[in-house]
Parts: sequence; C-alpha cells; structure tokens
Amino acid sequence: MAEMVRCQRVPICLLALFVSVPLAAVAAGSDDKPNIVLVLMDNFGYGEIGVYGGGVMRGAPTPNIDSIAAEGFQLTNFNVEAECTPSRSALMTGRYGIRTRQRPDGPPRGVWYGITKWEITLAEMLSDSGYATGIFGKWHLGDTQGRFPTDQGFDEWIGLPRSSDRAFWPDSNSFTPDSHPDAVFTHVMAAKRGEKPTELEVFGREKRKTIDREITDQAIDFIKRKAEDEQPFFAYLPYTQTHEPVDPHPDYYGKTGNGSFADVLAQTDDYMGELLHTIEQLGLKDNTIFIFTSDNGREGVPRSFGFTGPWRAGMFSPYEGSLRVPFLIRWPGKIPAGQVSNDVVHQIDLFPTLASIIGARLPTDRVYDGVDQADFFTGKTEKSARESVIIYIGNVLFGAKWRNWKILLREMDEDTYAIREMAYPSVYNLLVDPKEEVPELNYLNDTWVDFPLYQVLEDHEASIEEDPGAPDP
Repeated sequence: MAEMVRCQRVPICLLALFVSVPLAAVAAGSDDKPNIVLVLMDNFGYGEIGVYGGGVMRGAPTPNIDSIAAEGFQLTNFNVEAECTPSRSALMTGRYGIRTRQRPDGPPRGVWYGITKWEITLAEMLSDSGYATGIFGKWHLGDTQGRFPTDQGFDEWIGLPRSSDRAFWPDSNSFTPDSHPDAVFTHVMAAKRGEKPTELEVFGREKRKTIDREITDQAIDFIKRKAEDEQPFFAYLPYTQTHEPVDPHPDYYGKTGNGSFADVLAQTDDYMGELLHTIEQLGLKDNTIFIFTSDNGREGVPRSFGFTGPWRAGMFSPYEGSLRVPFLIRWPGKIPAGQVSNDVVHQIDLFPTLASIIGARLPTDRVYDGVDQADFFTGKTEKSARESVIIYIGNVLFGAKWRNWKILLREMDEDTYAIREMAYPSVYNLLVDPKEEVPELNYLNDTWVDFPLYQVLEDHEASIEEDPGAPDP
C-alpha cells in the first residue's frame, strides 16, 4: 500500500509532541536552521517558465527562475488544490483544505473561508523554532480580526487580504456602494505582530500595476534586516500579478512587445533575479532554501492569458492543468543540482518537510496529510514519500491520483463548470493520455488499477469521517 495511504490511516506515523525551540543568537541561516524564501505565484500555469516549456515560447525568457532548476530540484508532478484559498490553506497547514474546513458540528465551512485561529501555520511552526517571519503579498486565508497573517505566526505583513480580482471594483462604473456590508473596496494592508492591521491605499487598477514591485522591495528589505540581525528568516512572497487583472508595472508595460502577460512574466523573472542576487550578495546562498511554485493552474475563464503546458483545463477543475504546477527548490550543498523527477509530491508535504529539516516536531492533536520529503529532496532516496493525492473541488470529493493513474468520480465541463455525475468513474493513465481525453485508453488492459485507486479514496473518506474538525472561529 502507498506510503501516503498508510499515513492517512495511521496518522500517528507523522505526529509527535510539538517542541518550541527558543531563539538563539546564530547566523541568518545554518545547516540546522536554513533561511527559507517561498515564492508563490497566483493562478500560474505549469507551462509558463522556460524549464517547463514556456519562457521564450510564452513571449518572455525566464533565465532567473530557470536558474533555480539548474542549481536545484525540478518536480514535474507537483500537485496543489484547485482554488486559491484551499491551496493556500493546504500550503500553510500541511493539511488538505477540506480538513481545515471541517467543523466539529455541522457541514464544512465555505471554500473561501480560509483557516480558523486553531490551525497551526507554517509561519507559527517556524516562529516557534526561532525564525523571523514575514509575508509580502496576498494572504486570502482570513480577513477578520484574529485571522490576519500577523495573528497566524507572521511578524510582519504588507499586501492583500483577499483576491486580486477586487482591483476591478474601484474602476467599475457600475459598482454600487452600500449594496452589501462586505461589498467594499479592498485596501493594501500592513501590520506587525500584535497590532491591528492598517488599511493603506485602495487596491484599484493603478495600484495593481505596482503591488508586486512594492512587495519585492519589502521582502528584500526584510531579508537584509534579518541578515544583519543574524536571525534565520522565513520570507513568504505570494505574488499577485498573474491573477486577473494582469496589469504590468509601468516600467514593463510593452517591454516584450508580446502583450501584458509576457510583460508580467518578464517582470517576475527580473524580481526573482533581484531576490536571488540579494541572497548571494549577503553571503546567504548556501544557507537558504529557495522555493518557487504556484497556488494552482491558470485562470479558469476562457479569456485567461495563462498556459498549462501539456495538461488539460485550468483552475476550478479536477484536471491536471488545475492541479499540476511548477515547483523548483534550491539549497546548495544539500539539494543536488540539476535533479528532475516525475514522482508525486503535494504542497501539503512542505510543512512536515520543513519541520523535519529544522528539527521541529508536529503536534498530536490534529491529522497531518503531508509527508516528510526531506530525504527525497536532498537525494538520500530516489523516490517520493507519497504515491497518491486526493482531489476536491470546493467541498466535493472528485477523485484521486495514484502514481500515474487518476480516477474521477465526477467530470466537469470546462466552459460552464457544470458537474457531470458519472455512472461509472473515469480512469486515466496520465502517461499515455496527459490531456485526459480518453478514459478507456489503456485502462481496459489494466483494470487492476481500480484496487489501489479505490483504496486511496476509501482511506481518505474514513480519515475525514474520524476527524473532529477545526474549532471556530
């Protein structure tokens, strides 16, 4: 049985007492406490950057991002959740989004609720282990008092509380003020730990053009300050500008001659270059884990600019174009350079993996769906610690993947998002049918695959049935 399935059925295999490590006066990053820079793109498809077949083909070369692959590890089967909020929830907690939405009583919370205060975030785990923690960009996991980033383990934050599409509102001539208490303009927000967040500029189309420039500057300043303080740091940069509306910075508008998305792609690659240069200039390269990934595939709307490479559909769907995104990780001297793997990894694995690397233990009062991939990333083993993932759209279980096979209990119309209930599930071999066009292609020769696929689903459903849920608020 797959390692992931065993851990879902017996969660104690991942859990131990949580140990808080007091802050020590050590250099900014070391073998046991490396700095961590995590760049999370927004609605950014598998095929955008050069090493995944994009770059020049998409109108803008991406040499800086590609360099992370050359110096580290590239995953071609890195999986995420299908929507922004569940994906960010999974990343921050090491738990499937459905698990963080489970209530002790009653139905699950809505898909865009975010996380409750009870959840332990990646930032809280790292903060308790002596890290300085900063988030620069989009949060989208809670916009009420007590649920902002600085209530959930981050020392400082500047960015957006909600989705980038709200930038349309201030410039819409049909926006109706006072139509609903929640239908208000989004502001850029800033906060320090223990402080009430303050609202800064209204987030309209003009601010949209400059936000990623500003959060890059803020992150670089944070990295420099923590290097001077000789404190290990976690810099989380959830970028925004590849989400609708795609508005390049004025310095990049028209720069490529290939449209706004290519301009933003070139802009993003330059920002990555600045981050990488800062780390190298400060002498932190060998002591810093640098990760580049995305929350989900391209925008789901037909007019979207994004590109999912060889995979079908985009976000909000159960198909690979939604669930499979770029993932590059670099840690010189620890992660061998130039690795590429098609083994299954999920974003929920980052939490236990980073905990393992820094020597933090996970609490025993909740189930972790993620598995420790430290040995896989560092080349101590050639195989991923997981073989399967679960697929949800909202609170509906759609299916699962096991190795290169996929089962879908439900299919979805890519133009209307209409859900089709299947009399018999679709089973795809993703190696021979990456576009998920012909369920029967190869399946009739290999109906034995029903057993591991259904086992993954049954074990997950049993685990959810036993889960007491995440307490409000």
